[in-house]
Amino acid sequence: MTATLPGPVGATSGAGAVPTSPALDSPRSPYVRNKPTRSNYEMYAWLFMRLSGVLLVVLVLGHLLVNLVMGDGINQIDFAFVAGKWASPFWQVWDLAMLWLAMLHGTNGVRTIINDYAERTATRLWLKLGLYTAFTVTVVLGTLVIFTFDPCPVGASADLLPEFCGTTSAATPLG
Repeated sequence: MTATLPGPVGATSGAGAVPTSPALDSPRSPYVRNKPTRSNYEMYAWLFMRLSGVLLVVLVLGHLLVNLVMGDGINQIDFAFVAGKWASPFWQVWDLAMLWLAMLHGTNGVRTIINDYAERTATRLWLKLGLYTAFTVTVVLGTLVIFTFDPCPVGASADLLPEFCGTTSAATPLG
């Protein structure tokens, strides 16, 4: 009785069997991780993508409705409009949530693409390092802009400022 071994077709373990080496992946086979994982990180990342996507749709549609549909549309968007919006903590939190969710959602999506298509470990490392660096810089700078934005800068032209600033801060025009 002969048993069939994995390997070339017809290889058997009988007296006339040809010894076979361990099975090797073909050179063009996709990268497969061998380490077993016990965490549910990828499941939570998948769930986050679905939930953040739904929330982003609401945030972006609300943003577009207020900025482009209500009022004068695109003609109303200027420094005074943004200053007036960001004078309210509600709009600061709204825009901050939109920034953070969009960046986390996009970074998680690109991380998944890097994991799927970058074959070498070193390539994956450098691509993810660049991705996480871009994420960090964008989120930190965006958060700083939202919370340190001065709606009434000293020396700004009065016609560019929102109405609640008055004319006292515009005594010296920029020039």
